[in-house]
Amino acid sequence: MLEIIVLPLLTMVTCKETRAAIIVLHKNGFTGKDIVATKIAPKSTIYRFSKNFKERGSILVKKASGSPRKSSKRQDRLLKRIQLRDRSATSAELAQEWQQAGVSASARTVRRRLLEDGLVSRRAAKKPLLSKKNIRDRLIFCRKYSEWTAEDWGKVIFSDEAPFRLFGASGKRLVRRRKGKRYHQSCVMPTVKHPDIIHVWGCFSSKG
Repeated sequence: MLEIIVLPLLTMVTCKETRAAIIVLHKNGFTGKDIVATKIAPKSTIYRFSKNFKERGSILVKKASGSPRKSSKRQDRLLKRIQLRDRSATSAELAQEWQQAGVSASARTVRRRLLEDGLVSRRAAKKPLLSKKNIRDRLIFCRKYSEWTAEDWGKVIFSDEAPFRLFGASGKRLVRRRKGKRYHQSCVMPTVKHPDIIHVWGCFSSKG
């Protein structure tokens, strides 16, 4: 008489040993309903393992289909280091440099690997250029006045100046147009070779 060992219901283990137990019961004439009654695994798991054994003669989980991964974890880390060394490099340029390390991959594969690591392509933010001297001076300033109170800052006048173009815009402008209408009068941004520029200076304090 076949002895059935019933696993605790709370564990619901679906490891290799449990799969093997399901197949042993199946080969000894137990129906799917009988095996489900033993509660060694969920009903769907039992029927799936039994079906796989009938079709393939194995209890091992079938490997996922598709082409094998072209890069190892170590090579993926190398790609990340290459990207962080030059954040403006294109995926095609990264693919070429990666190829020198022995990885034959397309630019698309490069983008997928970087996306897996949270690295996505975005337009670079524009910020004032800071030299090493600028950075050092800012740190010195912050440390010097870090203990100032609101009353102290209330005695300071802040000033700044900026240039403004009197014609056209200095940045980019987005327009919605149909194909072939790139140079339509309503779709262009007029420019002049030497635009007039006015410099404006201003200041403010805690009093306005």
